[in-house]
Amino acid sequence: MKNHNNQKKIALINDLSGFGRCSIAVELPIISTMKVQCCPLPTSILTNHTGFDSFFFDDYTEKMPHFKEEWEKLGLKFNGICTGFLGSKKQIDLVIDFIRCFKKKNTCVIIDPVMGDYGALYPTYSAATCKRMRKLLPYADILTPNLTEACILTDTPYKEKWKKKELIALAGALSLKGPKKVVITGIPQGKFIANLCYEAGKEAHFLRTFKVGTQRSGTGDIFCSIIAADAVNGVAFDASVKKASRFVKNCIRRSIELEIPLTDGVCFEELLHTLR
Repeated sequence: MKNHNNQKKIALINDLSGFGRCSIAVELPIISTMKVQCCPLPTSILTNHTGFDSFFFDDYTEKMPHFKEEWEKLGLKFNGICTGFLGSKKQIDLVIDFIRCFKKKNTCVIIDPVMGDYGALYPTYSAATCKRMRKLLPYADILTPNLTEACILTDTPYKEKWKKKELIALAGALSLKGPKKVVITGIPQGKFIANLCYEAGKEAHFLRTFKVGTQRSGTGDIFCSIIAADAVNGVAFDASVKKASRFVKNCIRRSIELEIPLTDGVCFEELLHTLR
């Protein structure tokens, strides 16, 4: 009887864009570099991400159940399950079904609730889809929303300026819905950008770094993939958040040096060797 579970594995549920450096295209090599086998389950396939003026899109909703069925036959066991962009209420329900099937006692579920940014929903999302996304929270061990998504998930009005105690309360409200660990990313603080690191039962703290460049596609995916691989490898949460923040910043800086267009994401390939 073959054993397919001799190596740590993460099931990665996200879309795949052939060009633009986001989602599975960046998460798979990063997770692999961190010595964890990455098993992608695509939610859709695109020639290039939707930030470009033109792209081809193939919805994978009807094909997603086949991955669960075939992986069950193989007896696969996952140390981690990581979710990203989900394009519909039905896909969210399929992910819940997948987690119920494959989550064991020692499986870490990392949810990146990709829904919007800068106070606005992405065009593909509706209020109904956002409401359904909240159904994922009880299954999450780690949640990685940006500030906009944290507000959406808690029915909190979005605003530009926040007091630290308000942000900590926001993270606490999210944690009460399921995840014991929450990092709210991309919090603007003047010349700095901050991530709020929250663990139930511990003191919350902010990790700040100087802003470099501007928003690029895929940075959230890079961040989440490092958090996921570190979680499976037993790295402390705050140390993982620091590592992910530093790596994203260095990738942005290198992309500026190489004059990489914003739509093309960050050239993480140049710095993969620095990940441990």
